[in-house]
Amino acid sequence: MHPIYTSHIASENTLVRAGVGVIIEDSQRRILLEKRSDCGLWGLPGGRIEPGEAIAQTAIREVQEETGLTVKITQLLGVYSGPQDRIVTYPDNVVQLVDIILLAAIVSGSLACSEESEALEFFQPNQLPMEIVPPARKPLEDFANGLVGAIA
Repeated sequence: MHPIYTSHIASENTLVRAGVGVIIEDSQRRILLEKRSDCGLWGLPGGRIEPGEAIAQTAIREVQEETGLTVKITQLLGVYSGPQDRIVTYPDNVVQLVDIILLAAIVSGSLACSEESEALEFFQPNQLPMEIVPPARKPLEDFANGLVGAIA
C-alpha cells in the first residue's frame, strides 16, 4: 500500500521521523524533481536520516541512490515540521515528517532512476508539475520566493 498524505491529527501513537530533502539546480537554474514510485507524485530527492549519519551525509547518499548524481551541499533552505501536509499514514503506522531541506550543486554523475522513482526531470521553477507530494510544496514555494532559513 502506498503512503497517504493527510491532514491527520497527530496522537501519542504518531511517530516522528527526521529526514532530508534536497533542492538541486542545474546550470540553467531548473529544479530536479523525482516522480516517486510509491505514490506517483513528484517530490524532492531525499530520505530518512540513518542512525549515526550527519544530515549532509544523508543528503549526499540519498541523492546518489535516487538520482545517480553526486552533489555538494551549498545551503540550508529550512526545517519543516508543521503537521499540515506532513502527516503520512502507512499501512503499519502514522508518521509526522520533520524535514531538513538543503540546497545542493551537481558535482558529477548522470541521471539514473532508482527503484524509488518512476522519472527524474528538471523543471523551470515557475513551471513545476501540479502533482507534487504535499511535504515538498512549502519548501519549493519558499525556494521560489528566495526565502532561506525557514522554520515551518
